[in-house]
Amino acid sequence: MAAAGGERNPGSPQLSAEALGGRCCSSPEETTLEVSWVQGFSNKNFGFINNQTVCYPCGNYILFLDIKTKKTTALQCQTGQVGAFAVNPNRGVLAFSDRKLNPVIYIYCFPELNKLTELKGHIQLDYTLLAFSFLGPYLASYSSFPDFVLSVWNWQENILLCSESQPGVAATSISFNPMNWQQLCFVTESSVTIWCIERNYDEHCLTQNPVKLPDGRGSLNHEDLFFPYSCDEDPYHGPVMPVSAIAGLVGDKAETFVPRTDIKPSLHPTAHCWTATSDIYLGCKEGYILAIDTRKCSASIIQRKPLPEHMLKISDMLGYIRREAQKKKDGKPKALQRTVVFTMAFCDEGLYTAGIEGILYFYHIRDLQYEMKICADISEPISTLTFSPDYTTLLIVTDQGTIYTYEPAHSGEAVKLLTAFSSNLLAADFLSPGDKYCVATAMACCPSSNSAAVGTKGGQIYFIDITKVEAPRVVHRIFLSKFPVLSLHYDQSGQFLIIRAMEGYIFILDARPSKLFQVLGYVVLAGEVLSLSVVSDFKNNLVEVIVLLSVAENQQTRLEIFCLSSALMEDIDKYVNDQGMLNVSAIKKEQYDLEYPLSSAVRLKDDIVYGYCTCAPFICKYHLSKQSILEDPPVFLSEKMIPSNQFGAGFICLSPNSRWLASAAKDGVLFIYDTSTMEILAQNYCHSYEGGGIRSMVFSLDGKFILVNGENDGTLVCLKWKKIKEIEVKEADFHWHSLLTILNKSISDENAVLRLMAEWQLESESTSESLPEEKSKKSPLEPSSAAVTEDGSFTSLHSDSASEMTWLGQKTEKDIREETERFANQKEKLQMGIKKLRKTIQKMMHENEQVPDIEKLGQQEFNLDMEEQERAEAEAEQEVARVREKIEMEILANCYLQDVIKHECWDSMCVKGRAVKCFRIACEVKNYPLKKRDEEELRTLEKVLRLRNIEAADLKVQEKVLETKSKTVLFKEENTEVMAGDTASCCLVGSLSSQYGADTSILYHQLDLHSREQKINQIVLLKDIIYKVKTAFNKEFDIVAQQKEQEIARIKERNLRIREILAQLDLQVEVWEPGLTCDENPEQVLTVQDSEIKVEKYLTPQEREKAEMLTRLEMERHLASLDNERQRALNDMMGGVLEVKQEDILKIDIPPPSFISKPEDEWTAQEKKIFREYEEKVKELNEEKEKYRRTLKNKLEELEASIQEMTQNFDKTVCKLFERKVNLEKVIYQEELKIVNLTYSLLLDEELDSREAGLRYFLVKKQKEKVKIARTVEVTKRKIEFYTDQYDNAIAEDKNLEYGFRKEFAHVPASLLGELVELYKCRPRTVMTEIYLATANRSKSSSVSAEDYKDALSRLMKAMDELDNPKHMPNGLDPSIWEKFCLARRNKLESEQLVKWMALILAEIEVFLQRRIDDNEKMSSKIENIFKELIWLQEEKIKLQVNLTFQFLLKQGQVEVESTEIPDYADAIFIKKSIIEELNCNIMDQVEKKIASMVECKEFSKGIFQLEWEHKKMRMQIEDLNQKAQDIVTLPVTKDRQLFLTMLDYDSYMAHRIAVMEQTLAVMDKLHKKNMKKQQKRIKELEKCISLKEQANYELSLELKETLVSVSERRHISQAADMQHISERIAKRRYQEILKQKHLRGLIEEQEKHLDILQAEAERLRSKTFPTL
Repeated sequence: MAAAGGERNPGSPQLSAEALGGRCCSSPEETTLEVSWVQGFSNKNFGFINNQTVCYPCGNYILFLDIKTKKTTALQCQTGQVGAFAVNPNRGVLAFSDRKLNPVIYIYCFPELNKLTELKGHIQLDYTLLAFSFLGPYLASYSSFPDFVLSVWNWQENILLCSESQPGVAATSISFNPMNWQQLCFVTESSVTIWCIERNYDEHCLTQNPVKLPDGRGSLNHEDLFFPYSCDEDPYHGPVMPVSAIAGLVGDKAETFVPRTDIKPSLHPTAHCWTATSDIYLGCKEGYILAIDTRKCSASIIQRKPLPEHMLKISDMLGYIRREAQKKKDGKPKALQRTVVFTMAFCDEGLYTAGIEGILYFYHIRDLQYEMKICADISEPISTLTFSPDYTTLLIVTDQGTIYTYEPAHSGEAVKLLTAFSSNLLAADFLSPGDKYCVATAMACCPSSNSAAVGTKGGQIYFIDITKVEAPRVVHRIFLSKFPVLSLHYDQSGQFLIIRAMEGYIFILDARPSKLFQVLGYVVLAGEVLSLSVVSDFKNNLVEVIVLLSVAENQQTRLEIFCLSSALMEDIDKYVNDQGMLNVSAIKKEQYDLEYPLSSAVRLKDDIVYGYCTCAPFICKYHLSKQSILEDPPVFLSEKMIPSNQFGAGFICLSPNSRWLASAAKDGVLFIYDTSTMEILAQNYCHSYEGGGIRSMVFSLDGKFILVNGENDGTLVCLKWKKIKEIEVKEADFHWHSLLTILNKSISDENAVLRLMAEWQLESESTSESLPEEKSKKSPLEPSSAAVTEDGSFTSLHSDSASEMTWLGQKTEKDIREETERFANQKEKLQMGIKKLRKTIQKMMHENEQVPDIEKLGQQEFNLDMEEQERAEAEAEQEVARVREKIEMEILANCYLQDVIKHECWDSMCVKGRAVKCFRIACEVKNYPLKKRDEEELRTLEKVLRLRNIEAADLKVQEKVLETKSKTVLFKEENTEVMAGDTASCCLVGSLSSQYGADTSILYHQLDLHSREQKINQIVLLKDIIYKVKTAFNKEFDIVAQQKEQEIARIKERNLRIREILAQLDLQVEVWEPGLTCDENPEQVLTVQDSEIKVEKYLTPQEREKAEMLTRLEMERHLASLDNERQRALNDMMGGVLEVKQEDILKIDIPPPSFISKPEDEWTAQEKKIFREYEEKVKELNEEKEKYRRTLKNKLEELEASIQEMTQNFDKTVCKLFERKVNLEKVIYQEELKIVNLTYSLLLDEELDSREAGLRYFLVKKQKEKVKIARTVEVTKRKIEFYTDQYDNAIAEDKNLEYGFRKEFAHVPASLLGELVELYKCRPRTVMTEIYLATANRSKSSSVSAEDYKDALSRLMKAMDELDNPKHMPNGLDPSIWEKFCLARRNKLESEQLVKWMALILAEIEVFLQRRIDDNEKMSSKIENIFKELIWLQEEKIKLQVNLTFQFLLKQGQVEVESTEIPDYADAIFIKKSIIEELNCNIMDQVEKKIASMVECKEFSKGIFQLEWEHKKMRMQIEDLNQKAQDIVTLPVTKDRQLFLTMLDYDSYMAHRIAVMEQTLAVMDKLHKKNMKKQQKRIKELEKCISLKEQANYELSLELKETLVSVSERRHISQAADMQHISERIAKRRYQEILKQKHLRGLIEEQEKHLDILQAEAERLRSKTFPTL
């Protein structure tokens, strides 16, 4: 059991009702609720928000845990359950999303918990991941189905910077690079991607860089199947295409296609972390730890560093010890596996990892090798590791809800910080008296004692002593029934414990420990119990139990109320039956059928019932009648239906003082109603619909607190009244004190008994079996495991339900035992009678066996239980029917399979496959099984033949159009080659099919197969030839097969005669009987003979009757034939024949005389004579027999010789057929080889087409990307031009400020001006150093933002406040001038910062431009490679069309090579001889044409010389004209000459111009005179000033003399006084003045250069603006 709650935290946040509720109450100014505390645990998202505070989401809340004080603070999500979650400890902010439609990301600051902003995107369902950047105000988010969008936000400005969609990709984690926010690690279940956030000042884009991970075996070999490293080319088979082209894929699938044989299992990342060098460590399920180089996007496996020899022995010993420990623990050792990393954290010292083993490992990694050590053993699966911001504390979170802290610097043990539940709660209740503690499990707390009852799914009830809350203990257990316990309820007085179980069972127990929690009885209700509530009537000392049942017949609900009085506890035997069931009269049961189906109901003390309706969102109010109705209860109508603002299934709960009614549902909102008016007093959105809503809720007995438990969010929320009416507080307090007065005495008494009760152990039960010693010593109740989870299992509450008997079972057994004792005599008499009856029946059965069969009775006559016999027979018949049906279905399936096979392999064949075997030798010939050609195939063949006829006719027409000469030449050559061509035609055709009945004239020539259609037509024609050849052979085969049948018939005729001869000769010789085997007559395989069936045939009753009738008729016919007297007489007298044939001579025997038995000396003469005659007859008969026997033997030999000759002749025929079959097979193979070559060329052509289509699709895609990059480059270039102008303007403005400084302060004395110049250049050193470092860091990351500029400028301005202090003002300077100077210096500083910022912007844009240019070059290179491959493919296609495969037929020995060296024919070309002859004819024609053209050229060359003279003449004329044109061009034409040439009235124009010039001269003369007067006046003034200066100089010379005297005196004094340091100071000051003058001179030179530049620029602009001037 876990005490999921604790003392109320006084430091919990006092959040507003609007923030906590989310909905408005009817009177929020009077009554409101607020959160007191929240308990729960989530082992998924944890994070430090500062060095000592951890935060994690829990349901609708985010909890903040102080690891030092262990205090918890809560922040509620106003819109429901918290979704994704992230923390930024550097800025003290956290982000989380809600789980509603179109979710929003909220940003809060800590510890103020103020909402900073809301990020609203276009996501439809949910965010799954959030991640803060360590540098800058950036947040990354990833959404789930259906968007799958990765977004990057500037959360300070509430701006979506960029986003990228990845359809169907589910991510497991994302994180920013701590050293560079422009790198983002994106991890899925099987891949890792590094996303680069590229910035173009105010534009951002995401660039994807996938990381190639090793396969499941750790192999790093990756091969690009779409672009192989090399295109191999087989000189015979052609080029080898990629697998995508072979598969015929085009488009995106072609790029990602991988054959099934090449698919390798990939690694599955589980955790990752960034290093200080911007690399990534990655843990995998397969046990590997990878190091990912983010610059190369490559992964390497980190191997363990080899241990020294002595450490290796220690490691082996530790491994042996761990295996032995595992054997003792689990009974079998586990196989050694790699340590699977589920979480990891990186610090400067190294890498910390953990996993399911519960061990914290430390890895010291160097050069892809690591050394590992164990830091801590938690013994629980670890799910999260995270460092505090100062890296002093490592937080360890386990799957079971335990949090540990580990300090790497101290290298100690992990310290347990928090123990909480990590799964969903089932129920919650307050410990009585008071509301200080609560327990959160499947239990109820007793008001009359500090005990709690826990129910399980096994039907056990555990009673727990909670007098010491921190150390609960089990003191008693009751095993009620096998039914799961659904809920437990105490009445307010703590007398009764009502337990609701399955099947309508309700158990009543005495709740007092002093009575040892006695079971009083139980009630069984007719229906499913939906809810149960208890009301205590202290006046009448009654407890009313209100049960809501579901009636299945009419789909309504029924309310049943029964009362429990204190009399039940005094003498329970009066009110229960023998089985322990309470009598109806004792509980006063009442039944009410309700109008609407309800899910929950409660009753007030004034017979008012409120129910939560299931069919509509209403709360129904009923007023029950006073009378109890048990039979045919009426349907009660609701008095009032209060609409509820909730949705989903819900329930209601009544407060202890019956003043408040709480309503909760699946939407997670808790409503509090006033039971008198049913107005909403308060509401709170404490749980959400996404988390399943509210599972249970309970009021504290004083009414101050409400405990609300979520369904699936694992959150327990304690609410308290923030604002409530004073009268309601007084009523609740009065009720609480009244109840406390009643309970005080019982609480003290029962707690005293409870403390004295011994702790329950499994061995203490008399019915339980002993457990192993280690289990009995284990604590029966641990904080981390109790009846908390939904599966209802207790890991520490031992139960052995299989060996124990339930309370109901004990009652039933006791009842049976008492009944057995009561009726023992009658039972004994019945047993004796049954034994006597059994003996009598056995005797009768024995007597029945002795009587004749006709008198025997059937076995069933002795069966006394006919019903049992009929039942057994029915079961047997059912089983037989089931087995028969199963067998019939199997037979039916086999028959169907047989029909399918027969239809596909036999019926569809127009020529069945069969064989012909020889009689005497082992030789057989098989025919060619042929299927009937379908109509489509025949139409295709007809179409091809028609096309070939058309092509042949077209060829003849083309031959007629040829020239006469070429026709005659070709005709002669063809005529000469006809005879030789007949023998060589087979060689050129490539097969011998023409010799076996095939017409090869319709085939294309092998050198003409260039197009795809020709090859396909050739294949069709070749298949037709093969079909015809096979058909011709089948006809010959049929003749031979028919001949064998005839020969077999002749042999059988001769065998009949041979058998007759053998019978006459009385020889036992086996006669050779030929026949047709299954291969020769395959039809007989399809017929099953009776002899083939080895089992007895099953006959139906009708077939059995028919067989018996046939047998009976056959027997009668046989008996009738035996009664023929004539046939019997003939057999007796003459052997059954009327005359003796020659064939029967061997059967004739002469009977000896009758006296032969007497001795010879007793014979008479007559008898001797008769004996001599007898001997002569015998001799003659033997001679006749011997003669006839020789005749038969000769006949037998003749027959055997004829059979031998017949079989030998037939065998020769079969052998000839076999030879023809072999030759025919060769022909067929030749044609099939042609088909294979053509098919391969077609396939290769298709592969080339597929590859070309795939490359063109890829090319179009890359060209689009290139166009996009080019547009970006153009836009970036324009942006660079714009910002370059701004940068130049900023520099010019900065220089203008510097140049204008002296002009602005020119009136300041020179001595002060120098100091002001020095101060003007002065800058705050510390702040400038920080800015320089920040600028350097930004330049490394190539990122700058307006926020950084504003931040740096604000810090610089704050630092300038110190320099602007008047204490730095030079002595004698006017304060107004100082203020003006400070303002000018600030302006100059702002200008300098603006210049730097603009320079950084330009650098960033230039870096972005350079990257895009590089991408453009890479894309151009890819496109160029694609073009090269396309050109190569086209060349290969042309080569494939020209370079044909030619098949020759060459006889053995025909190819002879004189030398041993075989020439190389790799570059040879095979062409027709006719083409060469035709080419020769064309050459002769061209020769004649050339001769004719040469004669024509000779005639034409004569005119060339004449044309050359004309050409020279024209060239000279051209030179003269060119010289004249050049003179005209070089003629100087001034503006006056142009005017003279173009002006019509040139004289008037010149007169007017002269008049204007005279007027101008007059004006200039006047102005000159005026200027002369001014200059003369100025000269006079200067002369006066010169005289004054001369006077002053004279006075100064006098003073100089005196000064020189004083200086010499002071020099002497100084030398005497050794004032060297004073002179050094003066020299230093003088040196500074000299440097200042030098600097001023340099400045003047720079200004002069700048002025010259400006003047030149002004002149250039003037000439550009006014080009005519």
